[in-house]
Amino acid sequence: MLEKLKQSLLEAPVIQKESEGQIYNYFVHPISDGIPAIPPEILDEISDFILHSFSKNLPADLIVTIESMGIPIAIPLSMKSKIPTCIVRKRKYGLPGEVELSQSTGYSKGKLYLNGLSKGDRVLIVDDVISTGGTLKALLNCLDEMGVVVAGVFCVIGRGDGQKQIFQETGHKVTVLVNIDVTKDGVILLGGNE
Repeated sequence: MLEKLKQSLLEAPVIQKESEGQIYNYFVHPISDGIPAIPPEILDEISDFILHSFSKNLPADLIVTIESMGIPIAIPLSMKSKIPTCIVRKRKYGLPGEVELSQSTGYSKGKLYLNGLSKGDRVLIVDDVISTGGTLKALLNCLDEMGVVVAGVFCVIGRGDGQKQIFQETGHKVTVLVNIDVTKDGVILLGGNE
């Protein structure tokens, strides 16, 4: 299961990046970076897996994702499930009911903006990668405060302890399709929730 995704992760190039004076290994992958082009068969595999897993849970009114790399995951899922997609944006629109939240990851800090969600909505959250869990934690806390029901959370790739941190700090379970570690020599598959 998820063989195309796993193989693509094993083939992903690793580069050295720097953040706050620290050098770290960064994998470049179509799902997390859009580089190289995103193969439709991998999106198909991911969306089928999420739909099969999620069908055991409660229904959702909306699929919620965070711009930008959650979008390619949410769209095929929306098309197959016929559930509309709501994109959490990095830009403020000033629409009535817009909610601002602050997020902090291992790589950046910033503001995100929610539009089109109301108390009682049931949502399925999908995203590309979870590492520290900073962005997802901010989103989940905001949705909980708004009274939005989180019916499920799926991240395609897990790196680090974000999945565990989210559960400990918010009580929400995050399903990760494939957990990885990244060394200078490449990506190592650690398993997932399949």
